[in-house]
Amino acid sequence: MNTSTSASRPGASSSTATSAAASSAAVEAANAAAATASTKAELVKTIDAALEPLCRADEPGMVVGVSRNGELLYRRGFGLASLELGVINTPRTRMRLASTSKHFTALAILLLAEDGKLDIDDMARRHLPELPELSAAGPTLRQLMQHTGGWRGHEELWAWANGLNPQPAGISLSMMARQRELNYEPGTRMIYSNGGYLMLARIVERVSGLSFAEFLRQRIFEPLGMLDTESTANVLDVREGLAGLYLPVLGAAPGARGRWTRATYPTEFEGSGSLISTVDDMLIWLAHLRSERKTVGSAKSWAQMLETTTLASGEVSPYCFGLIRHPYRGVEVIHHNGAVLGGGSQMITVPAHGLDITIMTNGSAANPAAVAFKLIDLLLADQLPLTAQEAVPRVAADAFPGLQGRHYHDPASGLLMRFGTVAGLLGVSVHGSHVLPLRKGIGHRVWIGVMETATSSVEIDLSGVDPAQAPDVLEVRDGGELLRLRLVPETAPTAASLAPSLVGAFHSADLDAGGLIEADDAGLSFTVQGRHGQLRYRAHPVSDEVMLLVPTEPLLAALANSNVLNLDRAAGPGSPVVGLRMESIRTRHLRFARADR
Repeated sequence: MNTSTSASRPGASSSTATSAAASSAAVEAANAAAATASTKAELVKTIDAALEPLCRADEPGMVVGVSRNGELLYRRGFGLASLELGVINTPRTRMRLASTSKHFTALAILLLAEDGKLDIDDMARRHLPELPELSAAGPTLRQLMQHTGGWRGHEELWAWANGLNPQPAGISLSMMARQRELNYEPGTRMIYSNGGYLMLARIVERVSGLSFAEFLRQRIFEPLGMLDTESTANVLDVREGLAGLYLPVLGAAPGARGRWTRATYPTEFEGSGSLISTVDDMLIWLAHLRSERKTVGSAKSWAQMLETTTLASGEVSPYCFGLIRHPYRGVEVIHHNGAVLGGGSQMITVPAHGLDITIMTNGSAANPAAVAFKLIDLLLADQLPLTAQEAVPRVAADAFPGLQGRHYHDPASGLLMRFGTVAGLLGVSVHGSHVLPLRKGIGHRVWIGVMETATSSVEIDLSGVDPAQAPDVLEVRDGGELLRLRLVPETAPTAASLAPSLVGAFHSADLDAGGLIEADDAGLSFTVQGRHGQLRYRAHPVSDEVMLLVPTEPLLAALANSNVLNLDRAAGPGSPVVGLRMESIRTRHLRFARADR
């Protein structure tokens, strides 16, 4: 009998009407479920189509998880977790989060503040008394979490002195305690510092009385059911279900036998990059991060975690406590990525749309951050109010042909810039970095910031600049401080002309290493010799005051970043060089004194 017809007949029983309504509701629910399943299947196909070209079945790959409003949309592994054993990556594969670990360290500090065991505005020396007092302004724990403390990081100090040789366990803090100078006055700049987060991990241990890994397990991971997430003190630590990290052998042909080598990380990374996890655990975490109801951490702690950083100059950085928060195509995103030799990660949420994405790689050439933003574009295509160009306007390289290839330098700060081109866009190299595309700012200003360099912004004023010519002086704001950089002559001095005043031995007390500049048929070289190894560079003159250092170690050279060497002379151009200042994106004015005169 047709129940809908019966229900409409005069005198039909109420029970029959109820039955008909229930049946109709069930049909509607079934149809809705079928439509949802169809939509989800199409969505999976769309994501598969975007990701499958990025990985091969016989190479290292990635794991990807996507959810929306708590509903799992996508969960898949690509490529191999173990090249040696032919084990594939699956959603259950554990991978290294690298620097995505940092905000967990920050939360550990905030939990100890909730316990009344510390204050985030404590001076770091209160808990690490072996550190020298280099400034009355800090660093504080807050500044370490914001990367505004100014302390040099242990990993670059180690690499500069010892190359990629493995670091003995437990010496990172003593290396940082040896420093006699900061990168900058605390609170005035932001420079990304793995060393600052290692300090925070040591503070967690000293204040809590637990190991860093055990504190995170008890206070964060177990309460949230993140049972596959933990901190490992060394990249060589073996854990069940953990993917290997792999690097391509330089120069090997695609598909060739022996194309891959195992990757290692030479320094300690607890606090800064030591977590391993799965896509399932990270989706649990992302849902918790954007939820108003917290299982771990108070409302006050989370408000502090997500507060952007204001520098002494008034410049506001999108960096919070181990998290980055900013608009993307008209919607707010909260995220952090990570990179380790042989792997990388990206964790991102779009709170307004309940969209959570986590990606981890173990050697895939795919950039996890780029993949994550591509997925946002795919999944929210009709819901994002701005195009990529509208959200991040750029400058065409041919708009300023006179700047192409030209260097600008400020001897006092050591800042060296070089203009170049990135995919047809105007870009700039800062402190020896690879060329980064510039963003359009207010008026005729262009800039790069934390999203590109992991430092406070560098803003260049191009007002009044003749596009066809490079001006003699450019006004540049570095972290809000106004600098006047001078144009470097187009023709660099020869190595032979610099050698008489430059060749010789130097020593760095902060690095606990010697430096030797030598001249040979290929030009100039600079070798830094530490207690556990050395790192050699080819030194390329830019002017009489500054040189670019390119490492001869193939892996470091392949990373495409150089260092800058500023020359301190006794009495002006041509006089003997009495000291050197080594600079990079993350380390500033590390000094070498002349040791042979």
